[in-house]
Amino acid sequence: MSARAAGVIIIVCLVTSAHFCQGSSNSQADDPSTELRAGLQKNAAPFGELSGALEIYLPREITINDDYLRLGQVAIIRLLPQGDQPPCSGSGDPGDDSLAAKAGSILLGRFSVPGQKVIVERSIILSRLACNGIPAQKVTLTGAKTVTVKQQQQIIKGERFVELAKSFLRDPALRESENNPPAGSALTPAFAGVTSFLRKQELSNASACQWEPVRIPPDLILAGPSKDVKFSPQLIETGQTNQAKVRIVVVADGKELATREVALRFKYNSRRAVTLAQIAAGTVITAENVKIESVVCDYPEPANWRPPYGLVARRRLPANTVIDADTLDAAKTAVRIGRNESVVIRFQMPGLVVTAMGKTLQDGRVGEHIKVRNLDSQRMILCRVNEDGTVEPIL
Repeated sequence: MSARAAGVIIIVCLVTSAHFCQGSSNSQADDPSTELRAGLQKNAAPFGELSGALEIYLPREITINDDYLRLGQVAIIRLLPQGDQPPCSGSGDPGDDSLAAKAGSILLGRFSVPGQKVIVERSIILSRLACNGIPAQKVTLTGAKTVTVKQQQQIIKGERFVELAKSFLRDPALRESENNPPAGSALTPAFAGVTSFLRKQELSNASACQWEPVRIPPDLILAGPSKDVKFSPQLIETGQTNQAKVRIVVVADGKELATREVALRFKYNSRRAVTLAQIAAGTVITAENVKIESVVCDYPEPANWRPPYGLVARRRLPANTVIDADTLDAAKTAVRIGRNESVVIRFQMPGLVVTAMGKTLQDGRVGEHIKVRNLDSQRMILCRVNEDGTVEPIL
């Protein structure tokens, strides 16, 4: 190859190379993604230089006052700058304060019901940080794997409402206040019966009646810090004469927070008769075959209750049987007929009653068979002695 040809080839290569480099430079300048990457690198530089990394310590359990859970409430956040500088809490560079404040204000959730426990896991914290522009590479998590978050609250047990209702029923000054009965309600017979009964208990014996809750009301959970809580009880109608219902209004700072209703059943001191051993039908009840027990029952003892001594068992009563009115009859006077007494001979069948006069030839008691002479026919007949003193022929 001649020297002239070689020179031409070199010139052509230089021109082509210069043109290609210029085109490549122009294409990079026109590419928008290149500008975006450059902007991100430019904006990311201060984060790395000013903030370093976040160290977040997670306790096992924590209690807060707010309804909303923020990272600054459930964790301890510290800023670890890059290099050999010691850890800080955001007190140096203003960028430190803004980053720590930004991380602490991140919302993690909220309490939906009183008494709820919220479990916050590490993955949730990293996810929320990433959504707010703080990558996981810049975060160091220490402490517990999960955080149990509770809300500070005040619990009023259901038993407390029961005791308040009992105290209210025992205190006539509270019951007879202007709110009892509640304004706008009529004094119905059932309501009047309850109040009348309560007054009688105060006049007679306060221990004669006990109060038993029909059911324990649910606990009341008040969210937030402890409040100066007051209770306003009111007697309300139940429709039953052996029950009382009290509505308790919970008030704090002049505002009504909640209500609970407590239904109380009256329990009465009473007595009952119980058999000591088996009693046959027709046996007279005495202190030897029954005992008197004191019990507490749902209904008051009748005013005319007496031990059932002298009454007769209507049927066989096993041992340890509670005796009531349905199992007893009044004792009947024993009928005794003597010899040579005049009696009425009575024969009765459906639609027919025949009577005649007779004279007894034997002594007899109720149910026994004796000989009787018919005064009309002078015939001797066998008769059974009835409870009313007549005799009935045995056919």
